[in-house]
Amino acid sequence: MPISQGVLSYYEDGLYGLVLFVFALQAVFLGVTPFGDVRRSPTLLAAGTVIAAAGIVNCFVPDLLGEAPRLLLVVCFGLGGATQLLCLFLGGRFRLWWRGGRELRRLALACVVVYSLAVLIALILLLRQAVAVAAVAVTVLTYGVALFVLAGQLWAVDRAFPQQAQARAGAAGGLVTDHTLMLLTGIFLVLLGVLLVPVNLGVLPFSGSAQLGLLMVIFAVEMLASGSTPVGVFPRTWLMIVVGLVFAALGIVSTVIPYVLVPTLTVLIGLLNIVGGVLTLVRNVAPLFTKSDEESPTAPRPPVLIRLFMAQLAMGLLSIAFGAAMLLPGLIPGLVLGLVLAANGGVLLYMLHLLLVVDRQRDASAAPA
Repeated sequence: MPISQGVLSYYEDGLYGLVLFVFALQAVFLGVTPFGDVRRSPTLLAAGTVIAAAGIVNCFVPDLLGEAPRLLLVVCFGLGGATQLLCLFLGGRFRLWWRGGRELRRLALACVVVYSLAVLIALILLLRQAVAVAAVAVTVLTYGVALFVLAGQLWAVDRAFPQQAQARAGAAGGLVTDHTLMLLTGIFLVLLGVLLVPVNLGVLPFSGSAQLGLLMVIFAVEMLASGSTPVGVFPRTWLMIVVGLVFAALGIVSTVIPYVLVPTLTVLIGLLNIVGGVLTLVRNVAPLFTKSDEESPTAPRPPVLIRLFMAQLAMGLLSIAFGAAMLLPGLIPGLVLGLVLAANGGVLLYMLHLLLVVDRQRDASAAPA
C-alpha cells in the first residue's frame, strides 16, 4: 500500500527472485511444487536447486535475467494454480473431502480459494502495467491470508487423521532438512562470491539490500525448519518460531524495499557471523584439550572425520572474516571478499558431502551382515 502511494520505493527483481526462491524451498524441502505434491527425488532436487539459483541471481543483479523470472512465475502461479484446480475437481478429491466432515470440507474450500488466487496473480503478472498497484497489494494480501488459512486447515486435518499425516511424512524421501539447508546456503554463498567479482570490477550492477534480505530469509528458514541459527542449534520452541518470523519479515522488507534496512542488517549479520564463527572454533578446538576416558589418545580417527574437522575449522575462520568485513567496510577488498564468500560456500558444500559420506558409512555398519 505505501508503494502504491509513492511513499516507499520498490525493487521488482528482488520480489520476483524472492518468490522463485520460496517456490524452490517448498519443492526441495517438502516436495510441494506449484503443480502438486511429488516425491522428493534427485530430479526434483536438481530442478529446485536451479530455480533457487535463478531466484538468487535475480535478487542480486537487476535486469540480468530479463523477463524470464516474471514469465516463470506466470507459469508457476497460473498453470500451476489451474492444474491444481482441475486435479481437485476432476480427480474427485473435492467431492471426497466435501463428504469427509467439517475439517476436510474447510480444506477443500481453502484449496479452491488459494488455487484461484494463484491464477489471478498470474494474470496480474501478465498485465502488470495495466493493473493498479493498490489492486495488486489487495490481491497479494488476500493470497497471503488464504495461505495462512490453508496452513491452519492442513494442521487441523493432520490432527484429525494422524495416521495419514505420518504416512505422508514417511514417504517424503530425499535429503533431510539440515542437509537441504546446507545445500541451498552453500549455493547462495558461492553465487554471491562469484557475482561480487564482476560487481567490484564495475561490470555488473548489484543490490546489496536484496543480498542482505535473502540471507536473512535463509536464516529464518533454518530457524523455522530445524531450530538452527548462525550461533548454534536450539529447540524449535515458540520463541524460536517468533524469532524466525521476525528474521523473515526483515529479510522480505530488505529484499523488496531497497536500502531501508541495510545499516541494521549489516550490523546484525556481521555480529551473527563473527559470534557463530568463534563458537564453531571453540566447539571444535576445545575437545582437543579435554581427556576422554572412553577413547584412547592414540586411537586412529577415520579420515572422513579428520576432513570434516578441518572443514569446520575453515568454516569458522571464513565466517569470522565475512562478519568482520560486514562491520568494517574496506577491511577486506571487494574482490578478496568475493573469494572469501565463494570459499565459504564451497567449504559448506564440501561439509555436506562429508556428512553424507558419514551417514552412508554409519548405515553400512548398522546393516545386518
